[in-house]
Amino acid sequence: MIITRTPFRVSFFGGGTDYPAWYQRHGGVVLATSIDKYCYITCRYLPPFFEHKYRIVYSKIENVQNISEIQHPAVKAVLDTLGCTDGLEVHHDGDLPARAGLGSSSSFTVGLINAVMALRGKYISKEELASQAIHIEQKVIEENVGSQDQITAAFGGLNRIEFRQDGSFDVAPIILPKERLAVLQSHLMLCFTGLSRIASEVAKSTIDNLGQREKELKLMKGLVDQAVSVLQSRTAPIEDFGKLLHESWMYKRQLSERVSSTDIDALYDTARGMGAIGGKLLGAGGGGFFLLFVRPEHQKEIREKLSRLVHVPFRFETAGSRVVLYQPAGL
Repeated sequence: MIITRTPFRVSFFGGGTDYPAWYQRHGGVVLATSIDKYCYITCRYLPPFFEHKYRIVYSKIENVQNISEIQHPAVKAVLDTLGCTDGLEVHHDGDLPARAGLGSSSSFTVGLINAVMALRGKYISKEELASQAIHIEQKVIEENVGSQDQITAAFGGLNRIEFRQDGSFDVAPIILPKERLAVLQSHLMLCFTGLSRIASEVAKSTIDNLGQREKELKLMKGLVDQAVSVLQSRTAPIEDFGKLLHESWMYKRQLSERVSSTDIDALYDTARGMGAIGGKLLGAGGGGFFLLFVRPEHQKEIREKLSRLVHVPFRFETAGSRVVLYQPAGL
């Protein structure tokens, strides 16, 4: 039996420039971090005593004879791509809900690839793990997804990720003093709006508009290095990071009419009126989790005012996707 633990992510800046349709023409860059909320994949060979050959357990339970019969698109694509001919049982558990803007689908794909490779006794590098997940999601499943979620899930940590026009990428960890990192974390609030959405559908509306939103995307791309400079500065107040988040959200809202909504705008305006310096919807938009940048002394008041939302404390993490239980013989 193998169990992998793969983190979800929070993307700060540059989202949208990680779509292949954009970076293959202009290059792209994002600033993102993995967090201590995880997707767990349990994988084991299935003994030949059952009527089914593959058992997949998530929000549904699938018992099937052939990979072609599997309904879960990521499981079907991963097992088919990796040529899994032996019977398998796959279980999924997650700390937070799916379709909420935290890259959960990519964490699932990364975690499953990692688990299958470990079950075979094979090592896979973080770069290859991310690349395989990107290929499966974009080319096999043909989802409308970017390339940052798979990389952050595989590598872990707070990183500046650059996407080159040839499809390659570079992951540069952001090196900060512990005190600066702690100050950044103390200003972040994660709030679940209760609105789930199909990220691929929202993303498609953004991708379709890329040609008309070059100005906004180039400005959003430029904010990445401004934000890194703020974090690494010895003199810039951390509040400047929050101001850049606000600026980025104003640009992101223009990428598609499906990114935000009247309810989400009202939520953000309320938070801003009570001291939030900046914030953004995570992921493609349309719902899910909202990230707010708030001085610690104002956070209690905002939690009380927005009590209908689920507030999720979190910390940054650095490990990325890991095999946390390795018993390939099932012992």
